Amino acid sequence: QVQLVESGGGLAQAGGSLRLSCVASGPTFRRYGMGWFRQVPGKEREFVSAIRWTAAYTYYTDSVKGRFTISRDSARNIVYLQMNSLKPEDTAVYYCAAGPFDRVVVGTVDYWGQGTQVTVLS
Repeated sequence: QVQLVESGGGLAQAGGSLRLSCVASGPTFRRYGMGWFRQVPGKEREFVSAIRWTAAYTYYTDSVKGRFTISRDSARNIVYLQMNSLKPEDTAVYYCAAGPFDRVVVGTVDYWGQGTQVTVLS
């Protein structure tokens, strides 16, 4: 069983920055890829970014490329999502996710965090 706990959401002005954190625990989480998804009311949950624990390979959806950066601190078991140049359309609940990397990037996830709200003001 893998446990994921997000933090770091909140309010930001357009053009500003926020950093989300996801602490992972459990006996097998290092076998998984880690990712971030987001969801707004009335829409499906959307893939944002993913990273492998075992190698610093990253993947982003087109709308966040060049603005968001995913990274991991292997010693502390934390995955980060640094969000810069935020736009009002980035407003959503952001979820941390874990699963086989090739499945996470297509939205098939084994474990979810509880979500953290990000609101970007115009």
